[in-house]
Amino acid sequence: MSGRVRVLVFVTATVTGVEAVEDAYHRISRSLTGTPGLLSNELLRSAHDPAGFVVMSEWRDLDAFRAWEEGESHRSATAPLRPMQDHSRGVPFGVYTVQAAYENKGAACAEGGTSGECGM
Repeated sequence: MSGRVRVLVFVTATVTGVEAVEDAYHRISRSLTGTPGLLSNELLRSAHDPAGFVVMSEWRDLDAFRAWEEGESHRSATAPLRPMQDHSRGVPFGVYTVQAAYENKGAACAEGGTSGECGM
């Protein structure tokens, strides 16, 4: 595999409200633009708990994530979401290495994907 890493941060809007979570996510995401090794991030909302969120970031590899996490800007950049972290699982985050992955190119084609995505 490529060595990619996904970091999940569990967040709750129970106290602050949904708008505060979304605002904090966007502020942090803008501040992380150009961070070496950060490929993308997404704010996911639970389909079962409307106050439950997960911020999922994808990193080039574990070394890139650790370099950022141990750097000077990590704590200040992520401060807006820290009070909203969901500690009900014990630890409010998880770091996962990608062990296997499949792409469903047929689904992209069915949804109007480009000829490159569809192998044309």
